[in-house]
Amino acid sequence: MRIHTTRALAVATASLLTLGVAACGGTSKGDDNGAAGPAATASADPNAATREGLKIAFLPKQLNNPYSDVLAGGGEVAVGELKGEYKLVGPNDAAASSQVSYINTLIQQQQDVIGIAANDPNAVCPSLNQARQAGIKVVSFDSDASKDCRDVFINQATTQGIGESLAKMANELAGGEGEIAILSATPNATNQNAWIKVVEEELKKPEYSKLKLVKTVYGNDEDQKSFQEAQGLLQSFPNLKVIVSPTTVGIAAAARYVSSSSYKGKVAITGLGLPNQMREYVKDGTVTKFALWVPADIGYLAAYAGAALASGQITGKEGETFTAGRLGEYTIAANGEIVLGPPTEFTAQNIDQFDF
Repeated sequence: MRIHTTRALAVATASLLTLGVAACGGTSKGDDNGAAGPAATASADPNAATREGLKIAFLPKQLNNPYSDVLAGGGEVAVGELKGEYKLVGPNDAAASSQVSYINTLIQQQQDVIGIAANDPNAVCPSLNQARQAGIKVVSFDSDASKDCRDVFINQATTQGIGESLAKMANELAGGEGEIAILSATPNATNQNAWIKVVEEELKKPEYSKLKLVKTVYGNDEDQKSFQEAQGLLQSFPNLKVIVSPTTVGIAAAARYVSSSSYKGKVAITGLGLPNQMREYVKDGTVTKFALWVPADIGYLAAYAGAALASGQITGKEGETFTAGRLGEYTIAANGEIVLGPPTEFTAQNIDQFDF
């Protein structure tokens, strides 16, 4: 692929700053996240041809996570359709700063697009803005980076909709009253925290007045730690009725613990899960219902959004539209958000219709 001189100079400049960025600590909103990327002043040409040969890299929260694997697989399919070059990199843990070194490497490799599910919305910002200054388009997906350091964000569904769905399922499974707890991923996970905040607001409504959220714990999206946290919740709160886990790792671990314990049939497990992971727990009666979107479609949509950005068809401004292959046309909402669609609720009646 031909490398334009201006872009090569920008990449060279960014490389000189890599050591400084790698040494940056702290993730507070007051941190200096760097200057805005070129999208701030660009104009879109919706009729521009989609470029072929685009180098599109995916950086999920962590590798070897079933959810991330399915999501990235959707991105790989889309990049193939776009006749681009697909790359998958990422850490083995979901620590706040674990993605920074990978972003810096992708800058050196002169990728055209970086798709990232941010472990921390601010820790990745200096590096992401260096990428943008080097001409690389940044698409956050699943878990957003700060809006000042990416071009668009692919959201699974609206944050409000997901939080409302979690509260609704918890209320139904608790019979409208009693104690519930939340088993989340990491304390810094943007998406988890946003959904939990909505759940907390929902519980203030009159229809949820008899539900009590007793504790939120974190399994760090690790199977064994999530298993232990679920066990700890049930030992600490003997009257607990529902564990809500808005993470695929957490819900599967909690279900596995309850399915082989004396709590089976007494404590409900719900949240966001993968049908293939949860099928056995639905079949054996441990889990009545849970929800999720099709994760492969998030990766697929992220790749097409990245290609549209790199081709100049969109810049990330509200109201711009683009076509995402088999998913059809999407319109960019405020703050560069692109919403995939509403989540699906899975039960014993429909779970065998899904294979992911």
